[in-house]
Amino acid sequence: MRAGGTVLEDRRKDLDSERQKALLRRLVDEMSRRDVDFYYRSTSDVAAFLKQHIEDGTGMSAEERALLAGLSQRDIEVLLSLR
Repeated sequence: MRAGGTVLEDRRKDLDSERQKALLRRLVDEMSRRDVDFYYRSTSDVAAFLKQHIEDGTGMSAEERALLAGLSQRDIEVLLSLR
């Protein structure tokens, strides 16, 4: 066993991170369909918009909101930059 957590906990965190990235990409795609210029905004602008969208919970299930609720704007920026 490793200090700070088990392998199983690490895998769960990795899975959550992948699910967060996929959900954020979906939200960006949805926003891009509504506003063609959305895709061309800076990552920080997109992350700020998504953070507010998550807090509002518009068009998201309770599970989706829960998955993203703990993310800061910076966390969202980092996840958006990872492909």
